[in-house]
Amino acid sequence: MKKRMTEILEAEAKAILAIPVTDACQKAVDMIVDATRNKGGKLVTSGMGKAGQIAMNIATTFCSTGTPAVFLHPSEAQHGDLGILQPDDIMLLLSNSGKTREILEVVELARGLNPNIKMIVITGDADSPLTRITDVTLSTGGSPEVCPLGLTPTTSTTMMTVLGDVLVVGVMEAIGFTPEEYAKRHHGGYLGHRSREMC
Repeated sequence: MKKRMTEILEAEAKAILAIPVTDACQKAVDMIVDATRNKGGKLVTSGMGKAGQIAMNIATTFCSTGTPAVFLHPSEAQHGDLGILQPDDIMLLLSNSGKTREILEVVELARGLNPNIKMIVITGDADSPLTRITDVTLSTGGSPEVCPLGLTPTTSTTMMTVLGDVLVVGVMEAIGFTPEEYAKRHHGGYLGHRSREMC
């Protein structure tokens, strides 16, 4: 097990280092800041299955660091939840394949509601149907899954999480997020205590 653990850790570390470093991240950060700080909108994340769990985590991390964000389930969006979208919002969509039917449908539905809404995608396929209909693509590099079947989202969700962290940190730095502001959002727990000590 130790040998296998080492192999998995090395494979995922290699995949992280293989994420393409491009100007797309700066563009995405600028778009999120413009929508949420300058225009008063919010970030709406979406993904299906395991990617959806990562999208939800990214939304909550943005919320805790000064950027209003919500998770929109792509299936529930088709049953009324699309109404969460407002004119100045921006969307962050996660799909490893870039072909997830529900996400492609969310794009169509969101554009039907707000034709000018900006969309960022995190995907393993930089030349997928999803990348062709969104504004900015953040590629994970498409490294193979460490799952022995090559099917279960493992490496891909790690890459999505890392790119989500890059966006969160980039936006925090862009807006000058402070410990004082952090403390206002964390009233309980260890992090709340630590942030208040830093003020």
